[in-house]
Amino acid sequence: MSLSRLFALLAGLMLAATVSAHGFKLGALELGHPWSRAMPEASPTGAAYLSIKNTGKQADTLVSASTPRADKAELHVHINDNGVMRMREVSGGVAVAAGSEVKFAPGGYHIMLMGLKQPLKAGDHFPLTLKFAKAGSITVEVQVEKDAPMEMEHSSH
Repeated sequence: MSLSRLFALLAGLMLAATVSAHGFKLGALELGHPWSRAMPEASPTGAAYLSIKNTGKQADTLVSASTPRADKAELHVHINDNGVMRMREVSGGVAVAAGSEVKFAPGGYHIMLMGLKQPLKAGDHFPLTLKFAKAGSITVEVQVEKDAPMEMEHSSH
């Protein structure tokens, strides 16, 4: 295979992995707008958010996440514990039913980033690898934003 054909093939594969300017696709899963909020310089933690839409006929489960930007990434959710909002790690992963969408947004599911290796500054981006039980793994680019995107501000109400 010639070098130009190899580059064309790689470019096609990269294009197939992208749904839109800031969306990604892995099999029947569409991953929309991965983002994180800018944090103060001294903050050792942050969070990443996105949407996961399953257009397939089989359920899947997000089982883990990792990034070189932090020592540890965990799947978390906020729960109401007798009137007190608490954050808990999700055991067993986050299920994404066939034909449904799960939103990771402030006040709900999120990917907790612990032991940040550098501050999350607006305008930055970093890789985040998501591992699914059936679809496998994909690395997405998380955009660090000053504030929550407008669609995310409304989805957590």
